[in-house]
Amino acid sequence: MSRSKALQYYIFSRLMLAPLMLWTITTVVFLLLRATPGDPVDAILGPRAPASVKEALRSQLGLGDPLWQQYLNYMKDLLNFNLGTSITSRGQTVWQIIQDNFPATVELAVFSMTIAVIVGVTVGSLAASHPNTILDAGGRLFGIITYSIPAFWAGMVLQLIFAVQLGWFPLGTRFPVTFPPPQNLTGLYAIDSLLSGNISQFFTTLHYLALPSMTLGILLSGIFERIVRVNLKQTLQADYVEAARARGIPELQILWAHALKNALIPVITVLGLTFAALLGGAILTEVTFSWPGLANRLYQAISDRDYPTVQGIVVFFAAIVVVASIVIDLLNAYIDPRIRY
Repeated sequence: MSRSKALQYYIFSRLMLAPLMLWTITTVVFLLLRATPGDPVDAILGPRAPASVKEALRSQLGLGDPLWQQYLNYMKDLLNFNLGTSITSRGQTVWQIIQDNFPATVELAVFSMTIAVIVGVTVGSLAASHPNTILDAGGRLFGIITYSIPAFWAGMVLQLIFAVQLGWFPLGTRFPVTFPPPQNLTGLYAIDSLLSGNISQFFTTLHYLALPSMTLGILLSGIFERIVRVNLKQTLQADYVEAARARGIPELQILWAHALKNALIPVITVLGLTFAALLGGAILTEVTFSWPGLANRLYQAISDRDYPTVQGIVVFFAAIVVVASIVIDLLNAYIDPRIRY
């Protein structure tokens, strides 16, 4: 089988498996929500509401139907791309919630991933190019610490140091409440402020974005550091690197122009896995910094027992991860011709 046909077969198989993965995730979330303690009706009306009022609301929300009937109704709506209506947000649809809150999560994710890649690749390169030195040991320690520290704990520590004690950054939120936010063009404040030509709003956006994005980005950078350090060490021992040294090419040029380019190929694969970790870490980071993103909205929906909102946001996140993993695999195959499917 030729490489092009093998790649086409791989794409087809992944596209066929994607709906199965989403169905499995949707089913698991549906069952877990209803298996955990708590009642959405109590979250809305309070535990002291009359039983007749609770029963009427439960019937109105469809929660009084048998579990199988609720599941079939939800899957029918999902097949029609209807994620439902929030039961705690005054009739707001889940699609509206996603539209209102997702841009903040995207902005945080983009800045965090940028920081993670820059810091991880830099530290990993320094550690790999100086084996058995303090830089190598420091790189290993950096990877272990950043990978193991909980995001919420790191966020609170950085808040205490840089926001409370030093006062360099805001404690939380996305933009000061005393100033109007940038004009809503894309939902991304940094881009909207530039498109509007308001440089003051742009730097204010970066000021509020700095601490949460650094928290999440540095914690995720440990993944890239470990991958780059291991692969770059192996690449620096390759025959073509030794040949370049024999020709008298400077070591720094060998590192950046030859070895690092090939060592970064596995990083592309890790990007897909890190993207899923980024969404998980965004929940804790957004809650810690009161960041008005979709992950924070998911946390609120879980606390309020808002079944449709939780299910809709989880399915939306799962779809993003599935699509991102497929795109990363295809990009990896395009960059590295040695990959066969």
